[in-house]
Amino acid sequence: MTGRGRLTVCGAAASLMAAASLLPLTATSEWILKAFLLVCLQAGVGAGARRIPLARPLTVLAQAVVSLIALTMMFAPHQALGGILPGPSAIRELGQVLQDGLNDVGNFAIPAPVTPGIRLLLVGGTLVVALAVDAIAVTYNSAAPAGLPLLALYSVAAGLYDGGAAWPYFLIAAAGYLLLLLAEGRDRLSRWGRVFGGGPAQGGWAAPSGGTATAPVRTGRRIGAMALGIALIAPLVLPSLGTGLLDTTGHGGGGGGGGGGGTGAVNLVAALQDNLNQPDNREVLTYRTDSTDLPGMYLRIAALDKFDGKAWTPSNLPVEDIPQQLPQPQGMATDVKFKPVTTQVQVDSDYGQGLLPMPFPALSVQAPGNWKFQPEGRMIIGQHGQNTSDVRYSVTSMQVMPTPAQLAAAPPATGRIADTYTQVPKSLPPVVAATARSVTKNATNDYQRALALQQYFTSGEFVYNTEAKAGTGVDAIARFLQTKEGFCVHFAFTMAAMARTLHIPARVAIGFTPGSQTSDGRMSVGLKDAHAWPELYFEGVGWTRFEPTPYRGSAPSYTSSNTPSNGDNTTDTAPHGATSAPAVAPSQTDSCAPENRAAPADCTLPSAAAGGGGGGDAGRIALYAVLALLVLAIPTTPLLWRTRLRARRLGGGRGKAEGLTLSAWREVMDTGWDYGILPDESETPRRAMARLVEEGKLTGEGAAAAGALAGAVERELYAPNPRPTPGLADEVHRVRKGLHASASRGTRLRALLLPRSAARMSWAVSARWSSAAQRVSHRWTRLTTPLRRRHPASS
Repeated sequence: MTGRGRLTVCGAAASLMAAASLLPLTATSEWILKAFLLVCLQAGVGAGARRIPLARPLTVLAQAVVSLIALTMMFAPHQALGGILPGPSAIRELGQVLQDGLNDVGNFAIPAPVTPGIRLLLVGGTLVVALAVDAIAVTYNSAAPAGLPLLALYSVAAGLYDGGAAWPYFLIAAAGYLLLLLAEGRDRLSRWGRVFGGGPAQGGWAAPSGGTATAPVRTGRRIGAMALGIALIAPLVLPSLGTGLLDTTGHGGGGGGGGGGGTGAVNLVAALQDNLNQPDNREVLTYRTDSTDLPGMYLRIAALDKFDGKAWTPSNLPVEDIPQQLPQPQGMATDVKFKPVTTQVQVDSDYGQGLLPMPFPALSVQAPGNWKFQPEGRMIIGQHGQNTSDVRYSVTSMQVMPTPAQLAAAPPATGRIADTYTQVPKSLPPVVAATARSVTKNATNDYQRALALQQYFTSGEFVYNTEAKAGTGVDAIARFLQTKEGFCVHFAFTMAAMARTLHIPARVAIGFTPGSQTSDGRMSVGLKDAHAWPELYFEGVGWTRFEPTPYRGSAPSYTSSNTPSNGDNTTDTAPHGATSAPAVAPSQTDSCAPENRAAPADCTLPSAAAGGGGGGDAGRIALYAVLALLVLAIPTTPLLWRTRLRARRLGGGRGKAEGLTLSAWREVMDTGWDYGILPDESETPRRAMARLVEEGKLTGEGAAAAGALAGAVERELYAPNPRPTPGLADEVHRVRKGLHASASRGTRLRALLLPRSAARMSWAVSARWSSAAQRVSHRWTRLTTPLRRRHPASS
């Protein structure tokens, strides 16, 4: 194998070894095989292009084009032209899959299911890195800088993986980079007729540069040691990268996912808003139930009980095997009435996340797969990549029916419940507690305070808007109380925070509202049924659902009591959205679809206070403008370049005589090339012009102008004292006019839009790139040579 071939193989291997650090991020590893095949294809194209040989930029371009075609065949075959070529529809489809992948990255915790979007990110990202490594290390003969894209790929894995990527993956990635460096060192040494070895030859042989034969080895060791040091130290300096190789604490169960051991769980808050803003209410699951309270059949996924001021998250608590009978709900006394309810759930195959949606509180769960029970939040959490995709399971739950009297008689919570679930961060703005006290000033017990808080949000003062800026931290809560505009996340988290300031234990549940009933009696739940609601704890009753979000879900029957919540107000007595319109109702316009006008939430217009839409629209318009400019610029680049070069050669078309002869000659030769007459540098001026006249079918003024140009060039090249010939620019224009007149329509269009002589543009770019690379290499050598001479032993 040649040195260049060895470098190609080692570059591809280094890219794949670095990509292996992404394996812990996903529940399955099948994507790495696809990445392997495409990287090998890309490397093979590069090797073939270098053997032709193509110009360096064209080699990289050929690899990029083949990679794009391969990705199109893999991810958008139905939209591709002939199932292969990436036409406009295929590009749009790839863009949509890529956007879905970016959304999935934000919505899933680690290890995430490999959705089509995530697969495209993984495979496409590996291909981009492999292309950069191959271009830098092989095409441009500089392996050391190729470590930067490899380090970037590893850093992505370290930044996303909780606690940093596992150390074996770092060793694999580092080994791939060192392998690439050693391959380059062997290739360079072999050019001097010496096989790569560990020391200088007998007799003091040295490279002409003055360094010994082991200089590349020393450079590789230095770079490897530096990379190792960066990988060890950078995560300590940059918290977002975790603690890297020095981490000894292990990792949790996926941030925002679902508590300890929660694998594959969604980032619930981010996913919720994304689901609510989907254009279609795609069905995610169906169920059958014998419940007599369908409006109360909320399907709870997780409980977020830890509030650190930045976000509400699930506690990282232990999980256990699912018992045959789940324990009695926390804090629930035996005198609270309930009715057993059986529910059969079927999840759609496209909806995969690591927690089971189910009615609360569940008494027993029968689900196939690797699931665990988290007692504190009564959540069922998937393990080792287990998710809900296409899972059918059965849940027996309690339809709890506490009376208002039982809730009103509940004593204040004490002990661990009070200590844990009434904590608020010191950063919580005082306005939250002040508002809670003001709203509940006439209440005499925690139940009345809870009713007063619920009615405060549903009385018509707040506007429901899914486009409002999301957030669950203290700033988002304070902003929501000021703007009075948001969606269920804002209502639920704000009510829970306010309840905690009143020493009422509170947490937030994430899940789905009951959905809609189909003709065959099933209940269908879609993406737009995603919801968040607060759960408040009452001693003797347990965790109890409240509904502060207007137009969403239904208020529980125990909040429809005649018990006054304060002096003059009565409680909310009907499901939200079913009563008369509030004082501040969402606006409806003619742009709302008729089927949506009955649901104000779907036709809400963002108010000026939200300020959420302008920035996004402006950014989208700017993006479209940039794309439009690119679409126009790319195909017109040869035309613009050729027009500018012609004007520069001919002195702006003004017919300047001095210094114009050879420029005019080059221009007329390139003009002939544009019209299909290939230039031949070996011909004399007179012979070249005669061939131009013959093949271009020039007559009259065109042929005479060609003869004049040939004579002017001969005088410029061979006369002892050549004199400038005036009017050469005009002669060039006459030749061009004659070629245009005798050419076919297709040739004319080709000469105008895709002139063949534009190949000189790529040659010029390639030459400048090579020159810049050589300058950088020389400067690097000048900088490092004193160091090598100063510390020869340490090398």
